[in-house]
Amino acid sequence: MIVPSPRSRRRARIEIIPLIDVVFFLLATFMMVSLSMIQNRGIAVRLPSAATSSAQERSASASITIAADGEVFFDEERVDADLLDARLEDLKGAHVEPKVFINGDEEARFGQAISVLDQVRAHGIEKVAIETRPVRAEGGF
Repeated sequence: MIVPSPRSRRRARIEIIPLIDVVFFLLATFMMVSLSMIQNRGIAVRLPSAATSSAQERSASASITIAADGEVFFDEERVDADLLDARLEDLKGAHVEPKVFINGDEEARFGQAISVLDQVRAHGIEKVAIETRPVRAEGGF
């Protein structure tokens, strides 16, 4: 008489497909959270709107903000023209291809924005972007 063994002949298997699903879900979740954490490094201003704006990569970058009252800020620090030159030189020395994002209040003077743009270009920084906000869904400004 053959006595069956209490141990089954089948071996236990680890199902990997549900594990892969969970890993991909976590990866997607962390990517979405990290993308939403990108913040403007300048001070809070009311940006002008533009229909053709697009997101830019912010690595090796600095933010220059022009407030409505004409104050200029370099990465949230109030600067004058001489200090802005020094900060731009430091940025140029620290990075091979630095980027500068100029954001200004829509009430700021356009002449001052051009002056800041000239200072940035005078230091040999060619990658300059003007920050805007997207146009509202209603189609108006």
